[in-house]
Formats: sequence, C-alpha cells, structure tokens
Amino acid sequence: MNEIHCRINGTDYTFSFPGERRLLDVLREDLQLTAAKEGCGEGECGACSVLKDRRVVNSCMIPVAAVEGCEIMTLEGFRQTPEGRCIVEAFSDSGAVQCGFCTPGMVMAAASLLFENPDPSEVQIRTALSGNLCRCTGYDMIVQGVRLAAERGRGLW
Repeated sequence: MNEIHCRINGTDYTFSFPGERRLLDVLREDLQLTAAKEGCGEGECGACSVLKDRRVVNSCMIPVAAVEGCEIMTLEGFRQTPEGRCIVEAFSDSGAVQCGFCTPGMVMAAASLLFENPDPSEVQIRTALSGNLCRCTGYDMIVQGVRLAAERGRGLW
C-alpha cells in the first residue's frame, strides 16, 4: 500500500489504499461524497464525473494512485463555489434537471468546459457533454443551462 496525498473539495487527505482502488469508491464509500454515481463502471456514461485539476474525469476509471498531488472537486464541493452555484442555478432555471442521476456529471463536464472556454459555441457545449448520458431531459435544456451559466458567469471563468 502506498500513501496517496491529494486535496478533495479543498481539504487535504492522505490515504493508504491499494493504488488500484478506484477514486469513485474512495469518494463514495470512505468520504460519503455520493454525488458521483456508479453508472456503467466503464467510463461511458459520465455519472461518476468529477474534476481532477479542473478537468472532467470519470472517477470509475481513475485508480486512486493517479490522484497523487491532485486537486479533486466533486459536486458537493463545487456547488459551494461561485462557479458551482452559477452552473447549478442555470441548470435549474433552464429545466435541465429531471431525475438528477446525470446532473452531477453534467455539471462537472460543464464546469470543465467553461474553465477552458468561457464562451463556448453550441457545438463545443455538445462536444463537452458528449461523454455524459441523460435519458430524461434530452440535451437541449442541458445545453441551454450551460449557455446560461456562461452568460451569467462572465468573469468567473
């Protein structure tokens, strides 16, 4: 077992886990951060998305050893930031939230996009969200939510 040091939602952690243990399991089972969900377990659905150094990753595919020295942000921490509140409110105001299962991953994918490109086109938004599946809302309202967050958040990103 290796010691792994990282920051999760602004708090420093040191773990002694087998390096192959998945980040998703550490977040959900050990830290009770349950916004990231187990969907497909193969990196295809995006339900487990978190930010690793401000870039969206599928936590079901990341061994915990790969977060050594990294900043991890889950929805629980991100929604407490001005950027997180902006996206969550824009999603709500756009009707982009229905059952909520995909919402954390969609929010994290939107955040990653907006950190990189604060004024994305519709094609860029759809491309950024393409790793996340939604069965309830359809993507139009989610795209509208990202657009609204980009507009409202000018200067945040």
